[in-house]
Amino acid sequence: MHIPLALLALASSCASALAFDLKGRIQWNEHCEGLSHLGQVQVVLDHGRLHGGVTRDGSFVIPDVPAGTYVLSVLAHDHAFEQIRVDVFESETLPEVRPYFPGTPLSPPSTVTLPYPITLSARGKYDYFIPRESFNVLAMFKNPMMMLMLVAGGLVLLTPTMMKNMDPEIMEEFKERHAKMSGAQSALQSGDLMGGFSQLLSAANEEAKGASSGAVKGPSHQTTKQRGKGKKR
Repeated sequence: MHIPLALLALASSCASALAFDLKGRIQWNEHCEGLSHLGQVQVVLDHGRLHGGVTRDGSFVIPDVPAGTYVLSVLAHDHAFEQIRVDVFESETLPEVRPYFPGTPLSPPSTVTLPYPITLSARGKYDYFIPRESFNVLAMFKNPMMMLMLVAGGLVLLTPTMMKNMDPEIMEEFKERHAKMSGAQSALQSGDLMGGFSQLLSAANEEAKGASSGAVKGPSHQTTKQRGKGKKR
């Protein structure tokens, strides 16, 4: 029983010898003037895998950090801090500190190195308060949905007036087209796709024929008038 205990003691001593106490401090500035302004805070490695607290003077220690590559972050509720990359080696050399941008790969590392012990400072303060917007009539009418509703309402109000002033022949043609389009829409809604498309195509063909016949009748009518005038002379 004495041999296993000795081996465990030796292994623990070797592990503690290889571990490293990572040290640094938070430098107070205009964004964070002291620990009372900072509130509850933790300095963590790899999102909480290892962590340490911050003292009143801003210093922090993360104990027993094994050799490896870590991302150091400051978890504070009201203040934003930059993240840094820390490389801890198995030898007794000091760790290497480099800037780190979230979302970028750890390899290859940045060529820029930072001094050790680590020095961090608050980059800004979070603003969680959003002022309540007051009622704005102009902004309400700028809403696309409101504009569509206003246009639709205007068309509904102007349609009876336009229908009264419309020529009777054009009125009848408009009613026929509206009836055909309504029939095609009802056929499509009921699931009769072939019937709906055929009605749409027939309506389009009739419109094309009407336009072509109107274009042909116009010049012939003018020529007959001109001929009549010539005979009178």
